[in-house]
Amino acid sequence: MLEEQEPDSPGTDSRMRDAEGSVREDFVARVADAIRQDDAGELRQLAGDLHEADMGDLIEALPSELRPRLIALLGTDFDFTALTQVDDTIREEILEELPTDTVAAGVRELDSDDAVYLLEDLPREEQSEILQQLPAPERVALERSLYYPDDSAGRRMQTEFIAVPPFWTVGQTIDYMRDTEDLPDRFFEIYVVDPAYRLLGTVALDRVLRTKRPVQISELVDGEHRRVRATDDQEQVARQFERYDLIAAPVIDDADRLVGVITIDDIVDVIEQEADEDLKALGGVQAAEELSDSVLVTSRSRLPWLVINMGTAFLAAAVISFFEGTIQAVVAVAVLMPVNSALGGNAGTQAMTVAVRALATRELNRSNSARIITRECFVGLINGCVLAVLAGAISALAFQNAILGVVLAAAMALTVVVATTLGILIPLLLNRLRIDPAVASAVFLTTAADVFGFFTFLALATVAFGLV
Repeated sequence: MLEEQEPDSPGTDSRMRDAEGSVREDFVARVADAIRQDDAGELRQLAGDLHEADMGDLIEALPSELRPRLIALLGTDFDFTALTQVDDTIREEILEELPTDTVAAGVRELDSDDAVYLLEDLPREEQSEILQQLPAPERVALERSLYYPDDSAGRRMQTEFIAVPPFWTVGQTIDYMRDTEDLPDRFFEIYVVDPAYRLLGTVALDRVLRTKRPVQISELVDGEHRRVRATDDQEQVARQFERYDLIAAPVIDDADRLVGVITIDDIVDVIEQEADEDLKALGGVQAAEELSDSVLVTSRSRLPWLVINMGTAFLAAAVISFFEGTIQAVVAVAVLMPVNSALGGNAGTQAMTVAVRALATRELNRSNSARIITRECFVGLINGCVLAVLAGAISALAFQNAILGVVLAAAMALTVVVATTLGILIPLLLNRLRIDPAVASAVFLTTAADVFGFFTFLALATVAFGLV
């Protein structure tokens, strides 16, 4: 009897995913058994027609030793686009295991942007071996894309596009698209170029289809269309797509010649990558860290920032040591110290997170920085006063000591105001010094908030209790 299954979410493959979208363990086990038995027929039945995203998840779920064997057994049925969907570590391990002729055959079937994505992290020698097995036009196009800097539009673009001269008619253009096999799988625009391949403008595909055949393409050209240079940073390109609601954009070289096109699916990947890097940097984690990394690799990538944090912690401890007498005389001070510094640190982190993200998206700049700093100061003042009243009242009641409550309230108000202000100032200063705020802000803010919080609370307690 078949087990009753919950309906799958829309768009999921019921063979391999459960109702929550996770890969089914029983499906992975059946695929693994087919691979171990070298049963190519069963494997094709199970996974031969999976979408590349689903195939990527299946590859990650399989034991590492079975991944190259899956590709070998599927042969021409395996879409190498699936390797763009897996962690970098897994992809590199698989490509190292596969013969270069197998990789070259797979790369030939990919769009140029996906092919570059697979090749860019390989050693130069392996890149050359694979490229030498490709036809000259494809090899030259990929070599040109690999020549552009990392994280540039040239690395993200695809070199398959439709370019026509301005004197062609709509009818000629449509016939060309019908008769030519080597076209992009999906496209949204036609690019108009002169004999030197300099970009003259674009024509939206829907406009071509709505225009009569005798009309010349030059009459339909949009010369003001947004374009990007191959050397532009991918994050800047992503902001253009966001700002102007672009679906695709032509990519030109320094001589204004059309060399490729970058599309919205590439930009979605860029946005995800940049957000992922910023989030990891805020936590002191290297951008290259993946869930598939080994214990030693993960430990080695995180340890340096922890060592730095240990040094800053000792700095805070040194501040505490100056007030050893106060702590011995009023034991409750030692109990309440973490409350003051923790709330100050959290208030600063809130401001810092907003600042780092606003700097990354260019929403925070010189023109509005003064207003934002002022706003954060007032936010810190309001929140600091509210927290001060609450914390002061609780501590006074808990320890039956009104002076202690007043001291904590005063220290907390000052600490929250200062920490919130530093949360906006530190990222701005680091950005001005051309240091990545996402990477360095947290360390400086944590140190400043702890040192100021401990010093303020202990100094006020020392004065208030007459221990000077």
